[in-house]
Amino acid sequence: MQPTRHVKLFMNGRNQAVRIPREFELPGEDAVMRKEGDKIIIEPAAPRSLLALLATLPALEEDFTPISDLPLDDVAI
Repeated sequence: MQPTRHVKLFMNGRNQAVRIPREFELPGEDAVMRKEGDKIIIEPAAPRSLLALLATLPALEEDFTPISDLPLDDVAI
């Protein structure tokens, strides 16, 4: 069964808002909202670009050995 929690709605300026409890936090800074019948669905937004996706990945802690320049092989055309 999915976890549920009762939350309060409030006004933020002219917009209705709800605080998202910690156990329901979404990753990133953007989300997509849609309405299905009387339900409101909020989902994390997909990364906008490859650079945005790469920025979400953890840094590599591994040192890589340098690759020496090898002579090119002749290619028959």
